[in-house]
Amino acid sequence: MTVGLQNTVRTTATTYLEYLRSVRSLSPATVDAYRIDLDDFIEFLGEQMSPADVGLDEVRRYIRTLSESGRATSSINRRLSALKGFFRFLVKTGILEANPMNAVRSLRMPKHLPEVLFEREINTVLDFPVTRFADLRDQVLLEILYSSGARIAEICGADVEHIALSRNTLLVRGKGSKDRYVFLGQTAAARIREYLPRRNEFLRKRGSTAQHALLINLRGGRLTTRGAALIIEKRSAAAGIARTVGPHTFRHSFATHILDNGADIRVVQELLGHSKLGTTQIYTHVGLDRLKRVYADAHPHARRKENDE
Repeated sequence: MTVGLQNTVRTTATTYLEYLRSVRSLSPATVDAYRIDLDDFIEFLGEQMSPADVGLDEVRRYIRTLSESGRATSSINRRLSALKGFFRFLVKTGILEANPMNAVRSLRMPKHLPEVLFEREINTVLDFPVTRFADLRDQVLLEILYSSGARIAEICGADVEHIALSRNTLLVRGKGSKDRYVFLGQTAAARIREYLPRRNEFLRKRGSTAQHALLINLRGGRLTTRGAALIIEKRSAAAGIARTVGPHTFRHSFATHILDNGADIRVVQELLGHSKLGTTQIYTHVGLDRLKRVYADAHPHARRKENDE
């Protein structure tokens, strides 16, 4: 039915977004993300529809429309999460008596094994000549990534004073502002010892001696995660790696390689900073997947002949 402007999905959505901003104190970016998702739902329903007229059938039609349009499962689930919050708010404030989203479950996410590099591929990426400061900085970045398994944001956020070369450790701040120590391999520690005086000299020439960041860009500022990702992409391509390689590829490779070499999975969990063991367990499947690929490539009877049907 057609209702007055005081009681449309649009006006109640506006009230909800203001609640998120002023009461929940969510960031402007988060509120804006909710707004975009709700706008899409309202466009599907029609501007003048009342919240009371939105039932399970309308929600299911919306999900079907999103699926048929080719939306990614993660994108659909994000919109469903926004709708669940919105309808909980409508019930809580007495605008609705029943919540149609109670009967809606998020779509099952497809399981993708993370991309990893073989040890020889890692060595190939790391093996490039150092002829200038940027080369040494890039080697330090890549060595820390592979030897520590830390996230790229953790490494880019690290300061010089967070390094303890006497113990070959680096203090990083992970998700949820949780601090933890990650380990530096002998090669990574040697590269850092070589890098630090060169870094200080580089900053001194630019009048940026107050800079605390461990990894710096060529303007003397802190190296950003985007800048680090571009370095990784460039160095991997130069090494002849045909696949797309990003910061998390090094993290995945770190976890896979130490598990393949006998590390206990709970130790790997601690090294990666995972709060749940289940998050770490995917790397046991990565190891099996790699074994299958090696078997298929190496075993004569595993290779399918071109004329086989």
